[in-house]
Amino acid sequence: MSRLKISNVLGESSLTGPVFSDDYKPLALMPSTKVLKIGGQSIMDRGKAAVFPILKDIVVLKEKHNLLLGCGGGTRARHIYTIASDLELPTGILAHLGGYVPRQNARMLQMLLADHGGIFILYDDFEKLPLYFKLGCIPIMTGMPPFGYWEKPTENGRIPQNRTDAGVFLTAEALGCKRAYFVKDENGLYTDDPKKNKNTKHIPRISAQELIQMDLPDLIVERVVLDHMVRAKFCHEIQIINGLDPLMLTRALDGEDVGTIIYKG
Repeated sequence: MSRLKISNVLGESSLTGPVFSDDYKPLALMPSTKVLKIGGQSIMDRGKAAVFPILKDIVVLKEKHNLLLGCGGGTRARHIYTIASDLELPTGILAHLGGYVPRQNARMLQMLLADHGGIFILYDDFEKLPLYFKLGCIPIMTGMPPFGYWEKPTENGRIPQNRTDAGVFLTAEALGCKRAYFVKDENGLYTDDPKKNKNTKHIPRISAQELIQMDLPDLIVERVVLDHMVRAKFCHEIQIINGLDPLMLTRALDGEDVGTIIYKG
């Protein structure tokens, strides 16, 4: 065989067929990392009263855990989506524009945590996480996945399906984490929006498949996260907790199933 020819299973493949079976065992890179989503509209938009107590808990928790924070966009991101949709811009443009607000929120959290090792990171800094953790830092990044212009078309309308919830989940999956944590302003998942319907029921635990089949009118996480969970190799659970409830985050990271657990199934 020629030195210039490398024999491999993909050499003659188009990469569009089932070359590998689905039973491969990928490597979990940093499974002990605790990946947290700090909600935009639910937490950041509420200002000091909501944000400061959570940051106080995070400073204490980082002594026990390697924490990676991802930020949501909130109301300002929704404003961008509204204007861009009215201008009839395509989904990829909306995804690119919508990424600016969670980056701003991440920078604000970094400044607030600067004295405790808070460091703002970009997508290209992802491989530096081991160093940041070894130095005692709290890496903070946008929750928006880096699809940008390449965000796939949505089933209905133009709003990107993969927003900050999806980005945080995919981050946990990439690191090999079993669970991702979503810090919101509700005690988890309900059968309807509890802010609008007082008769709604809390769901403490449910599978992603069950939740997809229920097709609830309102979800506390992006629906595409459930689709990602079904295919995930590592991140088989997400925990939704109320960041406005004191010490709820601490209880969650200590292993308590508070709030709502959505699991692969």
